[in-house]
Amino acid sequence: MKPGKLPLDFLAQLLSTLHIEDKRVALGPRPGEDAALIDFGDRYLVAKTDPITFATDHIGWYAVQVNANDIAVMGGTPKWMMTTLLLPESVTRKQVAAMFAQLQDAAAKLNITLVGGHTEITYELPRPMAVGVMLGEVEKDKVVLTSGAKPGDALMLTKGIALEGTSILAREAAPALRKAGVKASAIRRAKDFLFDPGISVVKDAAVACAAVPVHAMHDPTEGGLASGLLEMAQAGGVGLVLDAEAIPLLSECEEFCCALGIDPLGLIASGALLAAVARQDVPKLKLAMDEEGIGVYEIGRVTEVAEGLRMRKNGRLQRLPRFARDELVRYLGG
Repeated sequence: MKPGKLPLDFLAQLLSTLHIEDKRVALGPRPGEDAALIDFGDRYLVAKTDPITFATDHIGWYAVQVNANDIAVMGGTPKWMMTTLLLPESVTRKQVAAMFAQLQDAAAKLNITLVGGHTEITYELPRPMAVGVMLGEVEKDKVVLTSGAKPGDALMLTKGIALEGTSILAREAAPALRKAGVKASAIRRAKDFLFDPGISVVKDAAVACAAVPVHAMHDPTEGGLASGLLEMAQAGGVGLVLDAEAIPLLSECEEFCCALGIDPLGLIASGALLAAVARQDVPKLKLAMDEEGIGVYEIGRVTEVAEGLRMRKNGRLQRLPRFARDELVRYLGG
């Protein structure tokens, strides 16, 4: 099989074989849902694990952000983290110390406590890998699920795409970008997307939940915005129409993708919160986001499942594109 996520249909087949007997598991593994929910009396414990496998620069920072995002889009507050670092034999003490510093810095900024983990030098590993486990909590009546989108809802997206993918390309593919004619200044700007505006959606999710009743939230990571929409639609049993012209495509992302032959809709897009809200709540959500300096855009609407997954582009409706694997994985894998 090729690198990247398992195909969604195959994953659903595997998960369908699981039988959870523990009654305290309020939400177990389901395709499209970002974390599990465990009943802790007056609230739920929110549990998530996510690896960093193809970004090597600032790997500790990435590990905190992507795991915290998946707690936040459930309506929860990320609180505790454990991390396993698998390191190649070529790693230096200075590099390991830098990874630990990144973990501590990122966790401190989100008020997350590092409570444990594991480090190991591993045979024949080509690059460092980090596997995070994040725990958080959420009041029972504040839970938001990926599967909660309803026909008629507006699809909202914060910041723009694809922040994480563009930043990784600037860090991992700078020679190819320069060879393709991309200016060094654009590459420098894109490298900083990791920190400014950043790939965290913790604040975005908190602002959205405080402003309006959010029906669904999702973190469009590997597979990009298109895959995030697919997961949201399949989880909720709904259709959708995406307005291609309304997508806030970062200029650096567009330039990099044109230079390298990448489709931005399939490029890992952490940093942009995908949410479904009632149409009448869109103005209130926009006002709340604007007050916090967070750009938010209406990019489409949720429809009945029979209408399928479609995209309006150049005035014409077409099928929403699907990606067998993330465009970043495809490019870096040759």
